[in-house]
Amino acid sequence: MAANNEKTIKVTLVKSTIGAVPKNKKTAEALGLTKLNKTVVLPDNNSVRGMIRMVSHLVKVEEA
Repeated sequence: MAANNEKTIKVTLVKSTIGAVPKNKKTAEALGLTKLNKTVVLPDNNSVRGMIRMVSHLVKVEEA
């Protein structure tokens, strides 16, 4: 988990990865999103933001 002073974001998989580009499937899996409507809390840093940008059409992002 992130430390108390670090910002976090909630990412939810809202669209299925079936039929998606294999690279996007692996990116969603690396974010911890394996099932539809699963939500994970991740640290708000550049690497996570880049991964979210790759699968932005599959996910919903909220401030945590």
